[in-house]
Amino acid sequence: MSLIRYQSPDLAAWPPFDRWITLRDDLNTLFELPFWSNFGRQSQLFSGWSPALDLYQNNDDVIALVELPGMRKEDIEISLHDGTLTISGERKSETSDGAAERTERYVGKFRRSITLPARVDASKVSATYRDGILTVTLPKAEEAKPKQIEVDAG
Repeated sequence: MSLIRYQSPDLAAWPPFDRWITLRDDLNTLFELPFWSNFGRQSQLFSGWSPALDLYQNNDDVIALVELPGMRKEDIEISLHDGTLTISGERKSETSDGAAERTERYVGKFRRSITLPARVDASKVSATYRDGILTVTLPKAEEAKPKQIEVDAG
């Protein structure tokens, strides 16, 4: 008897499930807001911020682009666990003295988690940060790449 590791089905192949995956990610983000950690302080509900994230894929890679203007690369953390990419960090306030006249830029901690649409090779993941855009390139695992099968005329 041999044991086979369970592999969750690829739900991205069925478009109706994409909406459920997005809903799950949105609900996870809602429960990660600062409000839930300090229940009762409702003013904190909207004090967190969430950077914009785009996810693309081609035959070889899954690519995540995240807008993080004004941040230093040292303040950004990236992790990959069980098919979920998590990007977190903290944008610090640049004002050192007194209260600002007007503040519209978000500061503070953030965390974005997204379920990847395909298996990736974690040992080959790379990230670059340039002009306020974080680009995370996640090479697909060999079993997730499309295969061309030749027909034998025999």
